[in-house]
Amino acid sequence: MQTAQEIIRHIKEAKKQTVVKCYFNTDEQVVTHPEVKYYNFGGSHLLIGDYSLIQAILAKINPTDVHFDYDHRNSAIKLLNTCEINARIEPGAVIRENVSIGDNAVIMMGALINIGSVIGPGTMIDMGAVLGGRAQIGRNCHIGAGAVIAGVIEPPSASPVTIGDDVLVGANAVVLEGVQVGAGAVIAAGSIVTTDVPAGSVVAGSPARVIKMVDEQTESKTEIIEDLRTI
Repeated sequence: MQTAQEIIRHIKEAKKQTVVKCYFNTDEQVVTHPEVKYYNFGGSHLLIGDYSLIQAILAKINPTDVHFDYDHRNSAIKLLNTCEINARIEPGAVIRENVSIGDNAVIMMGALINIGSVIGPGTMIDMGAVLGGRAQIGRNCHIGAGAVIAGVIEPPSASPVTIGDDVLVGANAVVLEGVQVGAGAVIAAGSIVTTDVPAGSVVAGSPARVIKMVDEQTESKTEIIEDLRTI
């Protein structure tokens, strides 16, 4: 797990870039830059690189039909390359670099996962869930749709949220910084968790409190389905 200081140093030292795709037409020769990717389609051209470098290239020619595609400005953190990850990652998930994702995990549409987060094997991060910086999620968990696991990059002295194995976090629940959730616990939908959650307990409310221990009825309602995690 990266420390907050390591992440802060990484962001401080990283080259801030606004990477864009620039499509344009020209019959002139295009003199590009080593840090810019260039593709020539016979009159139509594509440049991929930092906006300032591409602007300098365009200033030397007379381009027409210029179009830029971009989705960020002065970003310091790249997105994670997920091509080699043995997990199911659905469209629309935003996962930043230096995130660890275990085998057979599932990341659903619209999930937001910040730098330094760790997701254990077989864990599902449901639609629209947010994992803040350095969030630690165990194996075979389910983080419900719209749930927020608070990040703790700033202040650096804060402890990250740690969620043990086999935990279910209900939809729209919020787990605040420094909270430790024990293995097998269940956090009810919409709960605001401000203190540690004992292993095997069920908590609910705002602030969340223990309402009972996990029993057979609870287990039947929180069953993890392996078929959803098959790659």
